Amino acid sequence: MILELADIRIHPGQNAAFEEAIVRGLKRVIHEVKGFQGYKVNRGIESSERYVLQIFWDTLEDHTVGFRQSSAFTEWRSIVGPFFAAPPVVEHFELVAKSA
Repeated sequence: MILELADIRIHPGQNAAFEEAIVRGLKRVIHEVKGFQGYKVNRGIESSERYVLQIFWDTLEDHTVGFRQSSAFTEWRSIVGPFFAAPPVVEHFELVAKSA
């Protein structure tokens, strides 16, 4: 399993609208993509316009090729992209250890 971690900064005052949009995009678009396993969205406490999106994929290629090179990516960005104050910083991680 691969963890995609996206550090997202949005425009001030857009929290409620962004939170609705990101959940809608995850459920309507990303949920249907091959290799998708689940997601988590967290809002910053000290920086309320900062969000951390975690998406779990079967493989790295499910995200980087299957999703990013598909029309689903364009649809996803049309839903959440207008809220971005800057392009998200995205990295991928492999699980090393997990608690029970």
